[in-house]
Amino acid sequence: MAHLGVGIGWRPEIADAVERLDGLDWVEVVAENICPGHLPDGLRRLRERGTRIVPHGVSLGLGGADRPDAEKLAALGERAVALGAPLVTEHIAFVRTSSPLLEAGHLLPVPRTRDALDVLCENVRIAQDALPVPLALENIAALFSWPGEEMTEGQFLTELVERTGVRLLVDVANLHTNRVNRGEDPAAVLDAIPLEALAYVHVAGGVERAGVWHDTHAHPVPTVVLDLLAELRSRVEPAGVLLERDDDFPPEAELAGELAAIRAAVAAGRPAPVRARALRPLPGPAPLPVPLPAPRAARTAGPEPVPGPEAVAGAGLGPVAEPVRAPGAAPVSGVTPAAGAEPGFGPQAVAGPQAVARANPAGPEAAAAARAFGGVEGARTRVGLGQAALLSALVAGTPVPEGFDRARIRVQARALAAKRADVVAKVAPELPGILGGRDPYREAFLSYAKHRPMTAGYRRDALDFAEHLLVRDLPADPAARRRLTAWWRERAGARPPRRIVRWARALAGRAA
Repeated sequence: MAHLGVGIGWRPEIADAVERLDGLDWVEVVAENICPGHLPDGLRRLRERGTRIVPHGVSLGLGGADRPDAEKLAALGERAVALGAPLVTEHIAFVRTSSPLLEAGHLLPVPRTRDALDVLCENVRIAQDALPVPLALENIAALFSWPGEEMTEGQFLTELVERTGVRLLVDVANLHTNRVNRGEDPAAVLDAIPLEALAYVHVAGGVERAGVWHDTHAHPVPTVVLDLLAELRSRVEPAGVLLERDDDFPPEAELAGELAAIRAAVAAGRPAPVRARALRPLPGPAPLPVPLPAPRAARTAGPEPVPGPEAVAGAGLGPVAEPVRAPGAAPVSGVTPAAGAEPGFGPQAVAGPQAVARANPAGPEAAAAARAFGGVEGARTRVGLGQAALLSALVAGTPVPEGFDRARIRVQARALAAKRADVVAKVAPELPGILGGRDPYREAFLSYAKHRPMTAGYRRDALDFAEHLLVRDLPADPAARRRLTAWWRERAGARPPRRIVRWARALAGRAA
């Protein structure tokens, strides 16, 4: 990696302050929030000044069961070229399901299982082939754990790097989040992952409420996170460190102070050479055969009770194509109920090394090869079933799948609904005013969102919310209702359907 230095996440709300910050080496921008042909003036001036700009994607969902969306990949690559970026970054997460079609509006965790790793690795290879610059992936913050995991975080990330050659974006604030919420030791993660694959580092603030750490990106960076940055620095010198701030932006002097604290933490870390570790060769035209992954039993230390999601805001997450299923696999129809009863989901569906060996008498190498090259479609089906059951519980009010911490899932569901309300208010700032203020707006939106999951991004969600109110003759105030009708018509280009039409649509949908 070329040296990046210390940087900050560029956001429109702090664009002027970012331009004035002394000693700023680079910036990162949310890829989905910019248009390559129409860069914001502040970002364009930074580009002309020679400041490095890295696009940070939030909507690919490389950990999802579906293959990466080709249009999203092309858009991310286009932004990298327009910005002259040395790399692009994304997350180890899933953000949607396609059967049923649901959007999380949030980065959610993938289970640390062989199936999920196989799917993730293939998706990463597809992304790497499509992107014009190298890709780095970020570890995400966790609120809850998947049941039946087969690897630790360190094992999962290490094998991901060895199998794909992808770089890592290590978020030390997310390591702290996972320590509080899942009892995971950040030092153990740093000891286990291949730091020679480190691209750069994220630092951010959060807050603890009722024993749960929320990675808000809206609070000052706490000392404990700066200590983790120094801990990482004691192992390796990162090419870059970046401060993330997405909301409740402080005065310019406070931002400068946080950057100074980050520089001090990097300086405080004891310099040490990167541990010498050769990465496993990647598939390619090399004359020598590619070593196969070691048998599962020889590489894992047993299940670890943890994974979870991250609070990175993105706008306009759209639908994706129907997933490809393995021959003979049952389709997922509608909203999946509790997944404990679903075939292929949960710890009971994971075959151990003995079962693999019995099913593959040629030996563990043949079993690994069959899994890697012939079983990805089956893995996609199994991963898709699990993710659909979880996301349905989080955004559609269906039963919590067996094995999950129900209290944590309720906390996550409330957080997703609140975030959705906040983002819709930013996308359509007129709505709180029409509905009488922030509190009446939130009350109405959260009631709407309880059983109406987002399926096509925040802008569509805002229109659907307005339509939901109008077909119920809400708001009660006639003047407010007329304003909402005019707002809806201006953006949707049509009249809201009458209640009888809405009922007919609902009945037709149930019959189908």
